[in-house]
Amino acid sequence: MPYDHRAYRSYSASKGLVSCTACVQETDLFISARSDVTQQAMSAIEDARAVLGEYILRRPGFKTSLEPIAADPLAHALIQEMLEASRTCSVGPMAAVAGAVAEFVGRALLEYSPEIIVENGGDLFLCADRELTIGIFAGPSPLSEKIGILIPARDMPLSLCTSSGTVGPSLSFGRADAVCVRSRSAALADAAATAIGNLIKNAADIAAGIEAARSISLLDGIVIIKDDQIGAWGDIELVALERADAAVR
Repeated sequence: MPYDHRAYRSYSASKGLVSCTACVQETDLFISARSDVTQQAMSAIEDARAVLGEYILRRPGFKTSLEPIAADPLAHALIQEMLEASRTCSVGPMAAVAGAVAEFVGRALLEYSPEIIVENGGDLFLCADRELTIGIFAGPSPLSEKIGILIPARDMPLSLCTSSGTVGPSLSFGRADAVCVRSRSAALADAAATAIGNLIKNAADIAAGIEAARSISLLDGIVIIKDDQIGAWGDIELVALERADAAVR
């Protein structure tokens, strides 16, 4: 199944909220809130990009390394979160960038709306006063659009970040159809999804992926889908979905 970015974003829409797209250069976010927050989102994206751009100019290895680099206690909090996530998961700092930016923007937007959903390339920051069901898009897997994760209102804000070796343009050394990680930290969830996704070459690797997730502190849970097989661990409540219910609701 080909990757369709516009179709994929149906998984980030939520009934009763106003959705918008906010784009600044390569950063392209899909946001749902109680009102149109496009302008506020654009400003927050520009702030995040400025922090990242200035740091990359000063420390180019931050952008290019596929392995962790040294901590920097003087860096901006956004940078420190990415550095810490990369060390925890043994991946490069940019493996955490989409999740980190989603959370950075989402938390900034909470000033304007008590309910915020931010999607950045399959990585979600979620804050709502009702339960949400997140449909999992898993590309060619027959389980794609059939499985969802139920998130109780009491657990938010939190993040769900997804990596895939068969969907989308993101760098992955594995062939997982979907590795979806739940954590309070979007940077950590993003980095962990990348690291664990790198391990999944076939369905037999799901068990090893689950064990890897169990070894990473501060992860709440994980779902791994490869072909017609699925594995889950942690604080994850899976629900069956009909196609019409596959989006966030």
